[in-house]
Amino acid sequence: MTGILCAMREELDPILEYMNIKEKIKHANNIFYIAEFEGEDIVLAYSKIGKVNASITATIMIEKFGVDKLLFSGVAGGVDEDLKIGDLIIATKTCQHDVDLTVFGYEPGYIPESKVFFECDEDLNNIAQNVAGKLGIKLKDGVIASGDQFVHSKERKEWIKKIFNASAIEMEGGAVGCVCWNEGVPFFMLRAISDTAEEGAGVDFDEFLEESSKISAKFLIEMLKELKK
Repeated sequence: MTGILCAMREELDPILEYMNIKEKIKHANNIFYIAEFEGEDIVLAYSKIGKVNASITATIMIEKFGVDKLLFSGVAGGVDEDLKIGDLIIATKTCQHDVDLTVFGYEPGYIPESKVFFECDEDLNNIAQNVAGKLGIKLKDGVIASGDQFVHSKERKEWIKKIFNASAIEMEGGAVGCVCWNEGVPFFMLRAISDTAEEGAGVDFDEFLEESSKISAKFLIEMLKELKK
């Protein structure tokens, strides 16, 4: 079964509009939607913001609902200067930019017995690029870095870009990537740019959240059609 995960209700609602919702299951202080899309069963949820919430929800989707591939859709702040509000990017790999054990000699983002970067599924990324080609959409790819903070300063943005070679930043993907790596489940992440992660980012985020979420949702639906083939 395919799982679709978002962080916020505003990101999930545009996707649910395309679904035939068959059941809502309450579990672990969350709601999981069992739906049908063009004859295929799908489980969907929004985790709430942050790495812990995203990890809990991703794990439940895999272990309780039997998800065998997980697609994450939502918005992110652009770090790469070429990314503009509304642009789409898929993650080649994810990381956690706020993990800091450097005092013990580890590199930024590294946790012992784990790793810094969690690779996204190459086959799913290739499908996404094929969809983008058919739709005539420019789909970028790159490292997407996660942390439990809404980045809104140029200094922090530039540091993340330098250390992790990140193209975009958000608050969940690195943790979901870690869950999927440990569970052996293919992971895909699509983000629409909602802000530029600098001063004023909060205003941009509020203004463009709904619009960017719809852009991401429409693309994800086209990708589900391609996966069905």
